[in-house]
Amino acid sequence: MSAPIAPTAPIAPTAEQAGRRVEEILDRLAAAGDHRAAASAEELVRVLMDFYGAGLARIVEVLEAPAGDHHRALSRLLDDELVSGLLVLHDLHPEDTATRIARALDGGRYPVEVVEFDAATGTLRLRSAEQPAAGGAGGGGCGCPSTGETVRQAVEAAVAGFAPEVSRVELEQPAASPRQPALLQIGTRPVTAS
Repeated sequence: MSAPIAPTAPIAPTAEQAGRRVEEILDRLAAAGDHRAAASAEELVRVLMDFYGAGLARIVEVLEAPAGDHHRALSRLLDDELVSGLLVLHDLHPEDTATRIARALDGGRYPVEVVEFDAATGTLRLRSAEQPAAGGAGGGGCGCPSTGETVRQAVEAAVAGFAPEVSRVELEQPAASPRQPALLQIGTRPVTAS
């Protein structure tokens, strides 16, 4: 009985080989006579090239900036939505989903706190960190339901680049605190002429 053979990683093509293969596929599509499919394929290649080119340029930018040490440079790369998205796309991101969600929400830009992430459904439940206005529905503190929707959409957009496994964002409002009675000002009585 022979020893099992350890699996090897696939051999990455060189840039020249990859370029040649893309050209062959595009030529085959053009030769098939479906000009719309060929044009769509060429557009797809351009979009992907732009995406990867921008990501690589950003990596070089971050690495060229003074960082101090390797850990800070890596942190700055992981903070970048474009670079983070590329790493997630290829399952190379060193952080788990919860950490990437926290990174996307970091900085206090969004008045929310994470309640839970359900990996099975892709639903991220958040709670508004702002108290709703008296008698209001909450949201940005003004009682406007549309403000809560605006926050939800902004969070959804921010999280998309860092944690694409999040397919839905739900925003809960915090429980309204009991309404405090209005403060009455008691002052001296105006002096009247007698």
